[in-house]
Amino acid sequence: MKTTIITRLLASLIPLLAIMCLVGYWYAKDILQYKNQPLTLTEPTIITVTSGTSLLKLTQELEQQGIITESWKVRLLVKLEPYLGDIKAGLYQMVPGDKLVDFINRLRLGQEMVFSVTFVEGKTIKEWIPVLQGLEHMRYDENVFIKVLEANGDTTGLPEGKFFPETYHYRVDETLFSMMQRSYLMMQTHLAQAWEQRDPDLKLNSPYELLIIASIIEKETAKDEERNWVSAVFNNRLKKGMRLQTDPTIIYGMGDRYKGNITKKDILEKTAFNTYRIDGLPPTPIAAPSKASLYAAANPAKVNYLFFVSRNDGSHIFSSTYKEHNRAVNEYQRKKK
Repeated sequence: MKTTIITRLLASLIPLLAIMCLVGYWYAKDILQYKNQPLTLTEPTIITVTSGTSLLKLTQELEQQGIITESWKVRLLVKLEPYLGDIKAGLYQMVPGDKLVDFINRLRLGQEMVFSVTFVEGKTIKEWIPVLQGLEHMRYDENVFIKVLEANGDTTGLPEGKFFPETYHYRVDETLFSMMQRSYLMMQTHLAQAWEQRDPDLKLNSPYELLIIASIIEKETAKDEERNWVSAVFNNRLKKGMRLQTDPTIIYGMGDRYKGNITKKDILEKTAFNTYRIDGLPPTPIAAPSKASLYAAANPAKVNYLFFVSRNDGSHIFSSTYKEHNRAVNEYQRKKK
């Protein structure tokens, strides 16, 4: 008798349990599917996640902004998949086409927004400063270059040319010092490698002198095929005791007085950088040289050129004698045949 009652009871409970399991399954499935809802966005949106913010609180804020719905489901979602609640503070971006899970995964992995800045080769520290002052989410420090030099044991206070021109990526928690430290160390690495691989016939005495020549090469030509020839002209002149006589050094020595034209008076003016008036090298680089110019400075072409003159199209005519050079000047600069 008792067995019959129990059997009947079980027979009535099994369907109920099955229904409950089925309901639970579909309910759990609905919660898990919740994370796949598309974000309601028409344009990229930036959001700051502060330390200690929970995923539930964050999604509640998103719901208030109309970006998602039913944020209450996040509490249950995190119970089913606890790892989703382990989000990191930072600055993040949501873009049209994102699903909620895409955004949550960025938060979990700490994939913060990344900003970039390009320091252009051939530019001076003074020309880089407005770029640094305009950086997003990074505070400018007018003493950053000196601080980086001092941190690396360079007490000269002469930053020109010592920072590598490149595109740098940064996040909101990085400082300007940290980024410029990367730039400084990158230049030191490339400079050391170029110096190590230098031509034995190079008429330079130190990596810093190589940096100076490389900066002048950078200002003289943007054509890769000419860099080693320009380097050869300078190296040949140094070996012969000739002055470099390069216009970019005049311009650098003029500073803000330069208005786009070099006069005879400018050529005759004796500044510390005017290589028409001083022997040897200027005291510092005159710009930030590229990697190509560093290696060209270290390995001049095996040619006997001593002169070059612009064709006014970005390229140059190279000559071994003053007579050949004067002919080229007449043709391309004085417009005489």
